[in-house]
Amino acid sequence: MSRDLLTILEAFPGRRILLVGDFMLDRYVFGDAERISPEAPVPVLRVVERQDRVGGAGSVALNVVALGARVLCCGLLGRDAFGDRVEQALRDAGCDTGGLVRVGDRPTITKTRLVGLAEHRHRQQILRVDDELVAPPTAADAEALRTVVEAELPHCDVVCLEDYAKGVLAPEICAAVIAAARRRGRPVFVDPARSPAWEKYSGATLLTPNRAELEIACGRRVRDEELAAAASELVGRYRLEALLITLGRDGALLVRHEAAPQRFPTTPRAVYDNTGAGDAVLAMMAVAAAAGATLGEATVLANIAGGLEVSKFGCVPIAREEVLHELRHGAQRGRGKIRAAAELRGELDARRQRGETVVFTNGCFDILHPGHVELLEKAKALGSVLVVGVNSDASVRSLGKGADRPIRRQDDRLRLLAALEAVDYVVLFEEPDPGRLIEQLAPDVLVKGSDWAGKGVVGQAFVESRGGRVVLVDLVEGYSTTGELERIRRSFAAGPQPAPV
Repeated sequence: MSRDLLTILEAFPGRRILLVGDFMLDRYVFGDAERISPEAPVPVLRVVERQDRVGGAGSVALNVVALGARVLCCGLLGRDAFGDRVEQALRDAGCDTGGLVRVGDRPTITKTRLVGLAEHRHRQQILRVDDELVAPPTAADAEALRTVVEAELPHCDVVCLEDYAKGVLAPEICAAVIAAARRRGRPVFVDPARSPAWEKYSGATLLTPNRAELEIACGRRVRDEELAAAASELVGRYRLEALLITLGRDGALLVRHEAAPQRFPTTPRAVYDNTGAGDAVLAMMAVAAAAGATLGEATVLANIAGGLEVSKFGCVPIAREEVLHELRHGAQRGRGKIRAAAELRGELDARRQRGETVVFTNGCFDILHPGHVELLEKAKALGSVLVVGVNSDASVRSLGKGADRPIRRQDDRLRLLAALEAVDYVVLFEEPDPGRLIEQLAPDVLVKGSDWAGKGVVGQAFVESRGGRVVLVDLVEGYSTTGELERIRRSFAAGPQPAPV
């Protein structure tokens, strides 16, 4: 753990980022797909739910706010209802939307995904519909963007350009923003588009391409041993201070002007979804630099943020508290598995959108034994994602299991469960029963042992009301926590036994 990095993180609140880019609306339409249309051989979607989320540069904005900093969003939105939704969602999250220019010559960029539910649970994307006009801004709109940037530069610490090649970051806009920032002494960090046209980023401080984007800029495949040289050539060609190439499980490579390249290994962890990793990296680099970090220190923090992002499903903003916890305790816990309920719900929803089935079970798991392992393996077989709710120490004591219970502290019980292959997530709950947690996580399948037959399973009515089901699985005979403790106590009472011959 680095005290310098913790000090940098503590300085995040109050930092201000000016973010210019392509702001979008991601729409999801969920419906039951139970029949084929009589008009054409296509599924009929009976709508049961709609969700709207901010996408594109908006994802970077949400990450900046989650890190505790402030962000001014600067871009183009159509004069339409979708633009209203993007602006309102950003404001609700705490973003400053004063730099968003509403225009009449293009719609708000909107991606609508139609998602079918088989048997009311398994989600499969059927179609994506893009509503957009990819073109540079009009002269008047470009001038409006430049005016906002010039006015806000004195009040910001770092400028970010998030380019999805939708037209807002046209060459003249990029050149104007970079030049204005340099005059004010503000660094400019860029997440480039998947395009070879990097000339428009000339003079920026730092670009954060992934390996594929670097190869597009080079116009060729780049072998591992060529990465540093290829990046160094691009740094010189486009008058950059540095390039940060993100390399997935291989970490990151920082190449600076007239400095030796630096490799930053990442912590190995389960990679569930690469969506949003670039947004998390750009946001962290910008906020860390605004807080006084060197590029090297910022890269260490960005590596952590990117790693946390890929261990989640969908674009889930990485909070400053998560990074703090990773610095303090990351090496001591099951990577990416131990979660708070509040952060996990969005991730589970994203996994469901990809057609996965969420299974939930719960217990004290005080003395982990083969019966527990069998229960968890059977539960995992009923879906694709297994969430295990665990009673806190105070919750166990409230159940009247005995003065010496729990035997193991809650942190130890969480770590043991997180180490099991069948378990995807572990969540602690403070109440005597998991009813509130089940409503927070909304699982598709609720699993309990067969000893619950006829007793009334907590959460059953809620799960079934959403089209889910409750499954009671057979327990392994001869194993129970109470039985294990009694056997251990008898063994101690009997005293030392002779060693086997």
